[in-house]
Amino acid sequence: MKSIFILFFISFNLLSPSIDIARAEEKSSKLVEIIMLGDSLTAGYGLEEKYSLPSQLEKALRKDNLNISVINAGVSGDTSKGGLERLEWTLVDKVGILAIALGANDGLRGVSPDFTKDNLEKIIIQAREIQPDIKILLIGMLAPPNLGAEYSKKFNIIYSKLAEKYKIPLYPFLLDGVVTNKELNQADGIHPNNDGVKIIVEKILPFFKVNIKNLTD
Repeated sequence: MKSIFILFFISFNLLSPSIDIARAEEKSSKLVEIIMLGDSLTAGYGLEEKYSLPSQLEKALRKDNLNISVINAGVSGDTSKGGLERLEWTLVDKVGILAIALGANDGLRGVSPDFTKDNLEKIIIQAREIQPDIKILLIGMLAPPNLGAEYSKKFNIIYSKLAEKYKIPLYPFLLDGVVTNKELNQADGIHPNNDGVKIIVEKILPFFKVNIKNLTD
């Protein structure tokens, strides 16, 4: 009887590493779905779908053996109000992460920063009500400088205030490294071209990787 127990103990310990590896592989292979709720910058205005921000971001994440699906929920011309209005049906299916990338058109149109903040705050609150386990990421935007220093000051602080209040990871500025660079934008000077999107992905990739890791650990 004693020899049988010893044999079982040895066999179990020999198998344990294999079990641990299998569990780790199963965990790493779990699909994480990310919805990017945004405007034309997300939708990929003027670009083929494969060159849009969600598509290029998904490709970059998968290069690191992350089982990720990035869903393009960008609508050209959309404002924070538009994003709020379509939030419920955007989250009809369960997802792991909601990345909110709205506000650019609010700034271009000179929408009241208080109104923009209110809409973004409602998106955060309602998203958590619809899917209590969802992880929310906030992607910031800066106001066009032609709207004046006072407007810019009120608008630009929206994202950091919301991130602090709701304990949400914040990427400060979506167009970091791309804005005003003619080589990285389309003829309108507003929307990134293929190379511009590549730069955005390079800069924002660590932000997503850290938050995906925190979600899957």
